[in-house]
Amino acid sequence: MEEESTRKGMPGRLLRLLSLLQSRREWSGAELAERLGVTDRTVRRDIDRLRALDYPVEGTTGTAGGYRLASGRNLPPLLLDDEEAVAVAIGLVTAAGTAGTEESAVRALVKLERMLPSRLRPRLAAIGGTAAAVPHRGVPRVDPAALAMLASCCRDREVLSFDYRDRAGGVSARRVEPHNLVAVRGWWYLLAYDPDRADWRVFRVDRITRPVPTRRRFTPRKLPAPDAAQYLVRSFARASYRYTARMTVELPAPDVRARLFAAVPGEIEARGPTTCAVRLSADSAELVIQYVAAIAALGAEFTLEAPGEITERVSDLGHRLAR
Repeated sequence: MEEESTRKGMPGRLLRLLSLLQSRREWSGAELAERLGVTDRTVRRDIDRLRALDYPVEGTTGTAGGYRLASGRNLPPLLLDDEEAVAVAIGLVTAAGTAGTEESAVRALVKLERMLPSRLRPRLAAIGGTAAAVPHRGVPRVDPAALAMLASCCRDREVLSFDYRDRAGGVSARRVEPHNLVAVRGWWYLLAYDPDRADWRVFRVDRITRPVPTRRRFTPRKLPAPDAAQYLVRSFARASYRYTARMTVELPAPDVRARLFAAVPGEIEARGPTTCAVRLSADSAELVIQYVAAIAALGAEFTLEAPGEITERVSDLGHRLAR
């Protein structure tokens, strides 16, 4: 009677087993048996059934042994609940405009719509028909396969090696502990700990070439920030680039931040209740001048310290505006 009940519950149990394997990198046989409420023998049989359906389930070594869903030659169906499917759709709409993966994101969105159950199609149609993302000009295309590999190494805590081209064009070999991928204004960045330099580093993904997972695991280090996004914001603010301008503005720092059209490429620090210091730094002189002009347009008194190229162009801009 128990074996008959186990057979009757097999279709639903296989789906639950597949969902578990997709949710975590590795499971022991005992954990899966406990979650599914069956014996270890039944788990082994169900694993064989998934393999027969072309799901690449691998056995893992160790004292207790276990299973994991590996990458295969073909992409088997993925199990997504309703909220996960909607979240994926929203992410694809965003990627179609901002992540440098426009064509791939659109194709994936079309496939997702075809595969969804009828109850979710109106929600997906609403997202696709009423949501949009403004593409960022000048953002280089990012290889989706490389982006997926970096994300996988972040998730699995796997040491990653690659070649990296810096702003000056120099190329160096890197071997890092990847922590997070972060998208900022259409650009993708990899935040990682570099053991050779004993410090955290930020790498622009489009400058990464030949990324190779090493199959070597690492224990995650504590990030010196509340989260990866805040670390990047702080890192960009403190960095010095080719052109740097400093302004003292007779306005409170919160007012300057609130009234500008976007976050400055630099830092805004309070210098008392009614004054702040602004440091602007970028590789583009045009970008620095744009922010100097935006701050000047706030109407408060200010002083400017900058290289001659910046001050001359700001002065020329003022004369032309006056005309």
